[in-house]
Amino acid sequence: MAIRFVIFDMDNVLYDYDHPYRLDVLAQMTGRSAEEIDAVVFQGPEEQAAEAGIPDTWQDYLTQYQRLLGYPISRESWIKVRRDMMTEWPDMLAHVDAIKQNHEVALLTNNGMMLKDALYEIAPALEPVFGERGHASAEFGTRKPDPDIYLKICKDYGFKPEESLFIDDRLDNVEGAREAGLTAYQFTTEPEFAGYIRSLGLIN
Repeated sequence: MAIRFVIFDMDNVLYDYDHPYRLDVLAQMTGRSAEEIDAVVFQGPEEQAAEAGIPDTWQDYLTQYQRLLGYPISRESWIKVRRDMMTEWPDMLAHVDAIKQNHEVALLTNNGMMLKDALYEIAPALEPVFGERGHASAEFGTRKPDPDIYLKICKDYGFKPEESLFIDDRLDNVEGAREAGLTAYQFTTEPEFAGYIRSLGLIN
Protein backbone atom coordinates (compact mmCIF):
# COMPACT_ATOMS: atom_id res chain seq x y z
CA MET A 1 0.00 0.00 0.00
CA ALA A 2 1.32 3.44 -0.92
CA ILE A 3 2.45 5.83 1.81
CA ARG A 4 -0.01 8.69 2.35
CA PHE A 5 0.90 9.92 5.84
CA VAL A 6 4.42 10.69 7.14
CA ILE A 7 5.15 11.25 10.85
CA PHE A 8 8.42 12.88 11.93
CA ASP A 9 10.25 12.93 15.22
CA MET A 10 11.81 16.31 16.09
CA ASP A 11 15.06 16.06 18.06
CA ASN A 12 17.97 14.57 16.10
CA VAL A 13 15.78 14.32 13.01
CA LEU A 14 14.71 17.86 12.14
CA TYR A 15 16.80 19.71 14.73
CA ASP A 16 20.16 19.05 16.31
CA TYR A 17 19.65 18.33 20.03
CA ASP A 18 22.52 19.37 22.32
CA HIS A 19 21.60 17.86 25.68
CA PRO A 20 25.04 18.52 27.27
CA TYR A 21 24.61 22.23 26.51
CA ARG A 22 21.32 22.28 28.40
CA LEU A 23 22.83 20.46 31.35
CA ASP A 24 25.74 22.92 31.51
CA VAL A 25 23.42 25.94 31.43
CA LEU A 26 21.19 24.49 34.15
CA ALA A 27 24.26 23.62 36.24
CA GLN A 28 25.47 27.21 36.04
CA MET A 29 21.98 28.44 36.90
CA THR A 30 21.43 26.20 39.90
CA GLY A 31 24.88 25.37 41.25
CA ARG A 32 24.18 21.66 40.95
CA SER A 33 26.27 19.29 38.85
CA ALA A 34 25.25 18.47 35.30
CA GLU A 35 25.31 14.76 36.17
CA GLU A 36 22.95 15.22 39.10
CA ILE A 37 20.55 17.34 37.06
CA ASP A 38 20.49 14.77 34.29
CA ALA A 39 19.80 11.92 36.70
CA VAL A 40 17.11 13.69 38.71
CA VAL A 41 15.34 15.83 36.12
CA PHE A 42 15.68 14.02 32.80
CA GLN A 43 16.41 10.37 33.52
CA GLY A 44 14.02 9.93 36.41
CA PRO A 45 10.48 8.51 36.36
CA GLU A 46 8.86 11.96 36.44
CA GLU A 47 10.05 12.92 32.96
CA GLN A 48 8.89 9.65 31.43
CA ALA A 49 5.51 10.11 33.13
CA ALA A 50 5.33 13.67 31.79
CA GLU A 51 5.98 12.39 28.27
CA ALA A 52 2.97 10.12 28.80
CA GLY A 53 0.74 13.01 29.89
CA ILE A 54 1.23 13.24 33.67
CA PRO A 55 1.08 16.09 34.56
CA ASP A 56 -1.42 17.17 31.93
CA THR A 57 -0.87 20.94 31.88
CA TRP A 58 2.22 22.99 31.16
CA GLN A 59 1.79 24.84 34.45
CA ASP A 60 1.93 21.61 36.45
CA TYR A 61 4.82 20.38 34.34
CA LEU A 62 6.80 23.54 35.10
CA THR A 63 6.04 23.22 38.83
CA GLN A 64 7.32 19.64 38.79
CA TYR A 65 10.41 20.69 36.79
CA GLN A 66 11.17 23.46 39.28
CA ARG A 67 10.89 21.00 42.17
CA LEU A 68 13.16 18.43 40.56
CA LEU A 69 15.66 21.08 39.50
CA GLY A 70 15.60 22.69 42.93
CA TYR A 71 15.39 26.11 41.34
CA PRO A 72 12.49 28.46 40.46
CA ILE A 73 13.17 28.53 36.72
CA SER A 74 10.65 30.69 34.85
CA ARG A 75 8.67 29.66 31.80
CA GLU A 76 10.67 32.15 29.74
CA SER A 77 13.99 30.73 30.95
CA TRP A 78 12.85 27.17 30.35
CA ILE A 79 11.93 28.08 26.77
CA LYS A 80 15.19 29.93 26.18
CA VAL A 81 17.33 27.02 27.37
CA ARG A 82 15.34 24.53 25.26
CA ARG A 83 15.51 26.78 22.20
CA ASP A 84 19.22 27.51 22.56
CA MET A 85 20.12 23.82 22.73
CA MET A 86 18.54 23.20 19.31
CA THR A 87 19.71 24.01 15.80
CA GLU A 88 17.41 23.51 12.84
CA TRP A 89 18.50 21.35 9.92
CA PRO A 90 17.25 23.27 6.85
CA ASP A 91 17.78 20.36 4.44
CA MET A 92 15.55 18.12 6.52
CA LEU A 93 12.87 20.78 6.80
CA ALA A 94 13.03 21.18 3.03
CA HIS A 95 12.40 17.45 2.64
CA VAL A 96 9.32 17.71 4.87
CA ASP A 97 8.07 20.60 2.75
CA ALA A 98 8.60 18.58 -0.42
CA ILE A 99 6.83 15.53 1.01
CA LYS A 100 3.83 17.55 2.15
CA GLN A 101 3.12 18.72 -1.39
CA ASN A 102 1.45 15.36 -2.07
CA HIS A 103 1.22 13.67 1.34
CA GLU A 104 -0.01 14.47 4.82
CA VAL A 105 2.63 15.09 7.50
CA ALA A 106 2.70 15.41 11.28
CA LEU A 107 5.24 15.84 14.06
CA LEU A 108 5.40 13.50 17.07
CA THR A 109 8.01 14.10 19.77
CA ASN A 110 8.35 12.40 23.15
CA ASN A 111 7.75 15.41 25.40
CA GLY A 112 5.46 16.76 28.07
CA MET A 113 2.83 19.47 27.92
CA MET A 114 5.35 22.24 28.52
CA LEU A 115 6.97 21.63 25.16
CA LYS A 116 3.59 21.19 23.49
CA ASP A 117 2.49 24.59 24.74
CA ALA A 118 5.74 26.30 23.71
CA LEU A 119 6.59 24.21 20.63
CA TYR A 120 6.75 27.02 18.12
CA GLU A 121 8.47 29.39 20.51
CA ILE A 122 11.17 26.74 20.85
CA ALA A 123 11.29 25.61 17.23
CA PRO A 124 9.79 28.41 15.13
CA ALA A 125 10.93 26.90 11.83
CA LEU A 126 8.50 24.04 12.39
CA GLU A 127 5.36 26.18 12.52
CA PRO A 128 5.03 26.89 8.78
CA VAL A 129 5.78 23.23 8.08
CA PHE A 130 3.44 21.51 10.56
CA GLY A 131 1.03 24.16 11.87
CA GLU A 132 -1.59 22.43 14.02
CA ARG A 133 0.00 19.07 13.27
CA GLY A 134 2.85 19.44 15.76
CA HIS A 135 2.33 17.00 18.64
CA ALA A 136 3.96 15.99 21.90
CA SER A 137 3.45 12.45 23.15
CA ALA A 138 1.77 13.77 26.30
CA GLU A 139 -1.32 14.64 24.24
CA PHE A 140 -1.90 10.94 23.57
CA GLY A 141 -1.53 9.69 27.14
CA THR A 142 1.42 7.48 26.26
CA ARG A 143 4.87 7.76 24.71
CA LYS A 144 6.99 6.21 22.02
CA PRO A 145 7.74 3.32 21.60
CA ASP A 146 4.30 2.16 22.84
CA PRO A 147 2.55 0.92 19.67
CA ASP A 148 -0.67 2.58 20.82
CA ILE A 149 0.70 6.07 20.23
CA TYR A 150 1.26 5.38 16.55
CA LEU A 151 -2.18 3.85 16.19
CA LYS A 152 -3.73 6.86 17.90
CA ILE A 153 -2.08 9.46 15.70
CA CYS A 154 -2.92 7.52 12.55
CA LYS A 155 -6.54 7.22 13.65
CA ASP A 156 -6.73 10.92 14.52
CA TYR A 157 -5.66 11.82 10.99
CA GLY A 158 -7.75 9.18 9.27
CA PHE A 159 -4.99 6.94 7.97
CA LYS A 160 -4.36 3.22 8.27
CA PRO A 161 -1.04 2.18 9.84
CA GLU A 162 -0.03 0.40 6.65
CA GLU A 163 -0.28 3.65 4.65
CA SER A 164 1.80 5.59 7.19
CA LEU A 165 5.54 6.15 7.55
CA PHE A 166 7.32 7.06 10.79
CA ILE A 167 10.83 8.56 11.03
CA ASP A 168 12.85 8.62 14.28
CA ASP A 169 16.51 8.49 15.26
CA ARG A 170 15.91 5.91 18.02
CA LEU A 171 15.67 2.25 17.06
CA ASP A 172 13.27 1.40 19.90
CA ASN A 173 10.81 4.02 18.65
CA VAL A 174 11.13 2.72 15.10
CA GLU A 175 10.50 -0.83 16.27
CA GLY A 176 7.40 0.30 18.19
CA ALA A 177 6.01 1.86 15.03
CA ARG A 178 6.69 -1.30 13.07
CA GLU A 179 4.91 -3.33 15.72
CA ALA A 180 1.90 -1.07 15.21
CA GLY A 181 1.94 -1.85 11.49
CA LEU A 182 3.57 1.31 10.15
CA THR A 183 6.52 1.50 7.80
CA ALA A 184 9.32 3.00 9.90
CA TYR A 185 12.78 4.37 9.21
CA GLN A 186 15.66 5.00 11.60
CA PHE A 187 17.19 8.35 10.70
CA THR A 188 20.97 8.62 10.61
CA THR A 189 21.98 11.21 8.00
CA GLU A 190 20.20 13.57 5.64
CA PRO A 191 21.73 12.11 2.45
CA GLU A 192 20.66 8.58 3.40
CA PHE A 193 17.19 9.82 4.29
CA ALA A 194 16.90 11.67 0.98
CA GLY A 195 17.74 8.47 -0.87
CA TYR A 196 15.18 6.53 1.15
CA ILE A 197 12.26 8.86 0.51
CA ARG A 198 13.15 9.01 -3.19
CA SER A 199 13.06 5.21 -3.27
CA LEU A 200 9.51 5.37 -1.89
CA GLY A 201 8.48 7.97 -4.45
CA LEU A 202 7.76 10.58 -1.76
CA ILE A 203 9.95 13.16 -3.52
CA ASN A 204 11.43 13.39 -7.01
